[in-house]
Amino acid sequence: MNKYKICVYAICKNEEQFVDRWMDAVNEADMVIVTDTGSTDSTVEKLRARGAIVSTEKIQPWRFDVARNIAMNHIPEDVDICVSSDLDEVFETGWRQKLEAVWEPNCTRARYLFTWSYHEDGTPNKQFPMEKIHCRKGFSWVHPVHEILEYNGTDKDNTVWVPGMVLNHYPDLSKSRSQYLPLLKLSVQENPDDDRSMFWLGREYMYYEKYDESISTLKRYLNMPTATWNEERCAAMRFIAKGYEKKGDLHKSRMWLYKAIAECPHVREPYLNMAQLGYLENDWPLVKLMTSEALKINTKTGSYLLELKSWDYTLYDLAAISNYRLGLYLKSYEYAKKACEMAPDDERLKNNLYLISLKAKEALG
Repeated sequence: MNKYKICVYAICKNEEQFVDRWMDAVNEADMVIVTDTGSTDSTVEKLRARGAIVSTEKIQPWRFDVARNIAMNHIPEDVDICVSSDLDEVFETGWRQKLEAVWEPNCTRARYLFTWSYHEDGTPNKQFPMEKIHCRKGFSWVHPVHEILEYNGTDKDNTVWVPGMVLNHYPDLSKSRSQYLPLLKLSVQENPDDDRSMFWLGREYMYYEKYDESISTLKRYLNMPTATWNEERCAAMRFIAKGYEKKGDLHKSRMWLYKAIAECPHVREPYLNMAQLGYLENDWPLVKLMTSEALKINTKTGSYLLELKSWDYTLYDLAAISNYRLGLYLKSYEYAKKACEMAPDDERLKNNLYLISLKAKEALG
């Protein structure tokens, strides 16, 4: 017998292609509640046919927190555990049993593993903790975009980790993110002292190649007294460096990357970015040093700020090139071989390995 009454809830729009897969994944719940925000395809009909309770709402002006709060308000009061999940996300089988095994009546929310991206063979690549499961009362969604759950209950906020519970994300890449920038601007206007919103706005400006706006916004973020997470501060410095690089000021770019390394020396990303800058400038001693330092780091932090290129073949490729340029052919061969092992179908890497092997053989006499 189930220990708790569990409800999965979601918002959606024009996601008919995900309905069956999603309903198969959430059918361990006692009930599924969805708020549709304007589908013109068969999303609503398919959800209802599969047993979901669906309401339709028009939300103008659009904001994600309002939509999710409306969906949450449809959850019955007697529900013990509320599970927020989007239709492009899929829980691995057995999630309910894992959740109930650790949930206690005094718990307010649960954390679990979220898969953001995958290797070519389908195995998880980028994963980090997620926190969208909560008790029925005392929570509301805040921020127009990149919304989060805010606890305003009277009891102590008590979070539990759910071992083995995994939510996999399979996003619809055809969907536009054009609404994100204006919503992030609104979020900062509404919450000018929220460092998280400021950081994400600066990052979004970078995605839109608005480098001046990105640099100024991220500098504002770094000056905020609440901006204390070193890994996020490091990311802001790296974005600033990228902005200066794109503007053609490589001196300032290098300066900010040194700051990023000093801020968070235990992550690979700033070393990789510095190595990439050194590659642009043909500064092979710098590339060699930065790749060597990065490859000494063997533990991922588990943060959403992890960059996949820091953990694929890229560092080995840059190390191979820099060592080759410095005449260190045997060491170059070791790195080039490792890069090929990590990306065996990359023709450029294979060609490089062949050319480096010729020099390595000459070096051996």
